[in-house]
Amino acid sequence: MSFRGEKNIWSNSALAVLGDNKQVDFDQLHNLDDLFLEVLQNGVHGFCFSLYAEGQKPGDIISEDQIRRRMEIIAPYTKWVRSFSCTEGNELIPKVAKEFGIKTLVGGWLGDDLEINTREIEGLIKLGQQGLVDIAAVGNEVLYRGDLSLEELLDHLKHVKSQLPHIPIGYVDAYYEFTNHPELVELSDVVLCNCYPFWEGCPIEHSLDYMRQMYYQAYGAANGKQVIITETGWPSQGETLKGSVPSAEAAKKYFINTQLWSADADVDVFYFSSFDESWKVGAEGEVGAYWGIWDKNELLKI
Repeated sequence: MSFRGEKNIWSNSALAVLGDNKQVDFDQLHNLDDLFLEVLQNGVHGFCFSLYAEGQKPGDIISEDQIRRRMEIIAPYTKWVRSFSCTEGNELIPKVAKEFGIKTLVGGWLGDDLEINTREIEGLIKLGQQGLVDIAAVGNEVLYRGDLSLEELLDHLKHVKSQLPHIPIGYVDAYYEFTNHPELVELSDVVLCNCYPFWEGCPIEHSLDYMRQMYYQAYGAANGKQVIITETGWPSQGETLKGSVPSAEAAKKYFINTQLWSADADVDVFYFSSFDESWKVGAEGEVGAYWGIWDKNELLKI
């Protein structure tokens, strides 16, 4: 198996060498599932790790055995995993990933509860000092949600950088936040941006171009620092949002296009997500539960 960043050898059907305005012509494709499998089996840069099985939710303590079972499923296809928290079992994700030879982008979750924030930051620093963190993410969409002020967030970044001076540090948020807040770029070693054409109502046929525009906006704000797409994806079912329509077919097309572009443009992408998680039905609507490459029963959506 060859992975993104190494020399890829694709079948002619993959149309793998993509120029700035090229993508797969799906109208000429005989079998979407075959190409989806080919791209997956060739390997992706990274997956966002879905922790919770059916009936579980944040706040539940997740076992190491469950994490290991899911890691074993995705390990043949990825070089990296991204985690979102350092408590309630999430702190075991980097340990298990390392057992499988997988690199880690480890997140400390920050919200509006200062006590939880303290535990998360302490957990992130501890994991980094144990050699289990390849990139540290201090918070995820904190500014987007309005949970902390910019000054409070910057203080957390400074603290983690002082404790983990040899590990690249960044903060995850929507691509435009780095244009709006250059202070984040200044403190970050890497710029970690989420790019979701779906959530901005983009039709699937224009989604690759729109995602690239999002990336290059963050790239323009990064002042030469590496930009990593920490989340992007497309749901397989759920509610329509303006021009964005969830479907199994659209989800496979989006996955194929983003992975081929990632390989061609040499841009690191963490795909959201590995598994469907039913607990996400709520604020996002039913669509929140269907972003996985594998379903809630850990079966590949094929």
